[in-house]
Amino acid sequence: MILKDAFAEGIRKLKLSNIDAPVVTAGAILCYILGRERTFLYSHDEYLLSNDEYENYCECLKRVAEGEPLQYITGVQEFMSLNFNVCRKVLIPRQDTEILVESVLEYAGQKENASILDIGTGSGCVAISLAYYGKNTQVMGVDISKGALEVARINARNCGVEENTVFVQSNLFDNVPPKKFDIIVSNPPYIPIEVIETLDKQVKDFEPKIALDGGADGLDFYRRITQQSVSFLESKGLLAFEVGFDQAQKVVEIMEVNFENIKVKKDLAGIERVVTGNLSK
Repeated sequence: MILKDAFAEGIRKLKLSNIDAPVVTAGAILCYILGRERTFLYSHDEYLLSNDEYENYCECLKRVAEGEPLQYITGVQEFMSLNFNVCRKVLIPRQDTEILVESVLEYAGQKENASILDIGTGSGCVAISLAYYGKNTQVMGVDISKGALEVARINARNCGVEENTVFVQSNLFDNVPPKKFDIIVSNPPYIPIEVIETLDKQVKDFEPKIALDGGADGLDFYRRITQQSVSFLESKGLLAFEVGFDQAQKVVEIMEVNFENIKVKKDLAGIERVVTGNLSK
């Protein structure tokens, strides 16, 4: 089958399965299968797919139609203009989280050689972006999942920040060295446990539940991280969280005990997405 016909067939199949952005998705799968840039789809639309290429394409279409996220099929997700390897060991980086990174970079820019701790680093997208764009930053990323840390280390190497990042297996602060950081940042699990089964199939059936489950009210990790971070932050150090769509004010209340100058930032959709504050002492 020639490329333009395969492209049209993929779009049609994805539409029948009610997949969002079928043109973009079918095109992305073809680019992945062929190892080509998107312009190839239009400049070489008479290209004849081999049997293996066509079979792989149909298999990927089937996986997407069944709910598997495209990023787990292609193994890549862009975040902060960097490409990150992803698989089912890690949560897929979201554009909303770029607001968290930008907020931390703004504060880190006021420091010389800022030291940063990323709690629940997953793919490493936050830690690596901070190391990549931050001036002379040193970033430690911790995660309870050994598999996630393997992915994060690969991403650090691919992004060229191995020298100023380190990744440690730890349940929150358990294995963090006894030192002080200028900044602690976290995009923790924040979905209430009873809500997880109501999420989109792409999320609840494919992404790691350990990266989603925030306990009964979704606030467990905010309480634990806020309380424990007091012992790991420099005086007036910054604590920065990503939060769920209805959680910002509750997280503000949690932080008010030991933090000051608390700010809430909205994402591009106008949803309160990031909460930051400075240690009071």
